[in-house]
Amino acid sequence: MAESHQQWLDELTAQSKAKQATFMNDIARKLKRPRVLEKPAHPFRGAPDFWQEFEWPLEDRIERFTENFKSAGGHVARLASMDDVRQFIQEKAVEMSAKYVIRQNQLELDELNLEAALPDAKVSVWNKGSEEHWRARAAEADFGVVIADYAAAYTGSITVLSSKDKGRSVSLLPTVLMAIIPVDRLKTRLGEIMVNFDQAGQGNLPAGIHFISGPSRSADIENDLTIGVHGPGVVYALFVG
Repeated sequence: MAESHQQWLDELTAQSKAKQATFMNDIARKLKRPRVLEKPAHPFRGAPDFWQEFEWPLEDRIERFTENFKSAGGHVARLASMDDVRQFIQEKAVEMSAKYVIRQNQLELDELNLEAALPDAKVSVWNKGSEEHWRARAAEADFGVVIADYAAAYTGSITVLSSKDKGRSVSLLPTVLMAIIPVDRLKTRLGEIMVNFDQAGQGNLPAGIHFISGPSRSADIENDLTIGVHGPGVVYALFVG
């Protein structure tokens, strides 16, 4: 029984390959050229050397990132220190009447002391408290505050990694996202960022790698563009340093 069943499978495979060959030969005949039967040579892998070596100076990186990020509907500010970042967030919170703020559980963000800077808002720190429903806290938040792990000028993209202290909901669910980018984390090319994950190896990858290139933009089949459906409708990239 096993042999007859295997023979039946072999016959089906042969018939399928014959039909495939007939189909491809017919296409080649109509195109009036011989059918290619060998794999094409691929002498190069990855980006060429000139692109691997390509890098803008810092000020050019900031300028290009700003152009690209703003063209996608985002906002960009250049700030000298974390004190200026705190003041910027404070002013925007007053301007937008923010009542709920959630931030990553990171030392750099501890230094902002947003609890004192925003006395009229409830400030929550992601995963700091086992009994909280953290996704619900993020969903109700007016502001989400994160610190970027990387950013790429050529694409105008912010990279945010997720972990137990850096929940992706902090950047995904609030109405407004404040993404703080230390200038030394701004790269020219996306490849400069991706190589870090290749070098880390599969066992050392973060829980999530998220690329943010502006506010959420959704369009249905009639090209009706809607902002903020699948993420924050307002995104600020705050360069510091």
